[in-house]
Amino acid sequence: MELQQMRYVVAVAETGSFTRAAERCHVVQSALSHQVAKLERELGARLFDRTSRRVALTQAGEAFLPAARQCLSAAETAAAEVAAVSGVVRGRLAVGVIPTVAAIDVPAVLAGFRGRHPEVRVVLRTAPSDDLVVQVREGALDVALLGLPTSASPVGVRSRALARDHLVAVLAPDHPLAGAARTSLARLGGEVFVDFPTGTAGRAQSDLAFAAAGVERDVALEVGTVDLMTSLVRRGLGVAMLPAAYVPQLEGVATVPVDDAPRRVEHVVWSERGPSPAAAAFLRAIDVDPSRT
Repeated sequence: MELQQMRYVVAVAETGSFTRAAERCHVVQSALSHQVAKLERELGARLFDRTSRRVALTQAGEAFLPAARQCLSAAETAAAEVAAVSGVVRGRLAVGVIPTVAAIDVPAVLAGFRGRHPEVRVVLRTAPSDDLVVQVREGALDVALLGLPTSASPVGVRSRALARDHLVAVLAPDHPLAGAARTSLARLGGEVFVDFPTGTAGRAQSDLAFAAAGVERDVALEVGTVDLMTSLVRRGLGVAMLPAAYVPQLEGVATVPVDDAPRRVEHVVWSERGPSPAAAAFLRAIDVDPSRT
């Protein structure tokens, strides 16, 4: 079993396509497909179900993927550790962020990081907080920036709290509450809401607060991106709840503080196995010492 074969399997799993995986790995599709098929023969099991429309992991593939990611991560870390001995940080840095990250200026941090460590290939991905924790735990990401309700903590990873924040109501400019100095969850209970999907940490922050206040609400629109959420709010299709530190960058909407507002904590997380040299350099760039627990 070769590292390149595992790299191809991970690429197919993450892109959902042999064509896109080949593009990511900079090889022709036939060569990638041949190596994946060869690995399947060696393992005695199919890793992917292939149809004309989709590629999906089999049960064997689901079992193989985390271990493959860990092997690739270990190999990359070993090479990076050797380079770090001579003072050079290189390798790959995969960073995950939630759409509403506000504790740090991600573009500014990455620009500074790339300037100091030009030999590091940086990959940036966005996803819900819970998904980011899983990806760090499985080795698909090196570090992640996420937000959780104050009652929750990242599990199975190392973490550091970066900032605490509260949510505010986000309204259409012509909404009756748009000019209010403050409002409450009880007053907002009669509104139609636009929110993140059920089960995500972004949704849980508001759900927990409304439940604690004994207020029921109608979430009629569930979306996964802040851009779409803001667009729907701007057109008067619903009210949203978003972090106060994040909303200043939104345009065309009104924001109102909420007395009993939902609250969240932003965290940075990394592997329990310890950060790679590139990940450690990124953590130091945001003033986090990974050696301190």
